[in-house]
Amino acid sequence: MHFSELGLNAEIQRAVAEQGYDTPTPIQQQAIPAVLAGHDLMATAQTGTGKTAGFTLPILHRLATGANDRLTRIARTPRVLVLTPTRELAIQVEESVRTYGKHLPVNSLAVFGGVGINPQIANLRRGVDILVATPGRLLDHVQQRTVDLSGIEIFVLDEADRMLDMGFIRDIRKIIALLPAQRQNLLFSATFAPEIRELAGSLLKHPVAVDVAPRNTAAETVKQQVIETNREQKKELLKHLFETRGLHQVLIFSRTKHGADALARMLDKAGIKAAAIHGDKSQGARTRVLSEFKEGKLVALVATDIAARGIDIDALPYVINYELPNVPEDYVHRIGRTGRAGMEGEAISLVCHDERPQLRDIEKLIKRSLERVVIEGFEQSAVAAPRPPQPPRSPRKPQGQGKPSGQKPASRGNRPQQHHSGNRHR
Repeated sequence: MHFSELGLNAEIQRAVAEQGYDTPTPIQQQAIPAVLAGHDLMATAQTGTGKTAGFTLPILHRLATGANDRLTRIARTPRVLVLTPTRELAIQVEESVRTYGKHLPVNSLAVFGGVGINPQIANLRRGVDILVATPGRLLDHVQQRTVDLSGIEIFVLDEADRMLDMGFIRDIRKIIALLPAQRQNLLFSATFAPEIRELAGSLLKHPVAVDVAPRNTAAETVKQQVIETNREQKKELLKHLFETRGLHQVLIFSRTKHGADALARMLDKAGIKAAAIHGDKSQGARTRVLSEFKEGKLVALVATDIAARGIDIDALPYVINYELPNVPEDYVHRIGRTGRAGMEGEAISLVCHDERPQLRDIEKLIKRSLERVVIEGFEQSAVAAPRPPQPPRSPRKPQGQGKPSGQKPASRGNRPQQHHSGNRHR
């Protein structure tokens, strides 16, 4: 099939051709006609399948062929809302809208936390057709009455599984309650756990189901290997892999923010240009680091799961799991960063004794045994070495110490609600 067969607006086809694409991916072949026909959509799609263009292209077509004269639009309210779990993904989706809508009179804006709200307010006042947002920052705008969602015609919930993992379900339901009853709904998720199906049941009306990948399977274009070693040898093994395999543009996954920073420093000291990306970094720092990685100025990018969610690099050759994730589905998301758009990729997992249960869960989920590789000098011992002793924690003050007599210490339940501020701006 050729893009010209999908019935898209000529200016959209022109923008697609300028990006060098002529053949739609499987999800685009299935999703675009359904969205053009006005149906609700429930799509199962792994990252790297072209799902973003699968909804941005038909949405742009619908706006371009409908009544879109801004002079007659009431209150300049957004017509399309795309909800994403992370700021990186919001930026990526809005970039896609601008890329494919470059020849159309369509305005778009991404709003997310971690940056000033005032420039976003100014852009919203000028009028926006397609609004891409993270839940927390969107609710900030709702609370300040700087956005009106009453004119939304198409609502997209992207990466719904990650939304639920990050605790956004209450925020999502609040946002849905603000939308008009008559609208088109598109839901995308890499996995469809029972909670996602429950959400889909309440959101979608007679949806078209699109499934381009078997449930929870790892990308077929990714070569997957496990190197079994000892916990205390992992850092040296990581350096050894860079030195002996000539690795370049490697995305490395760490379980914690502190661990990501420490790994990036260690690699940098070894002469391997590296940086870390996680939720505690400012938006400016994250954007800069990601840009340097895409341009090849960084050899390695060390990331936590949440920060890596919006990383979209077509030709990323390598993913290394320095530590396995606790949730097996996250392994599928991680390795899906490589092997995109039909290209081959390689995923290497460094597994110590402590991580054998996680490895079993991953293999059970993807229904296959991963290839084991032994690296000379880094062989795994028969038993795990004892963990080094942890420094003693400083004694905690008794509750209420230093407070006026009779005042109750603030409990979690008594604190003001933060509306998931820890997740919102990641």
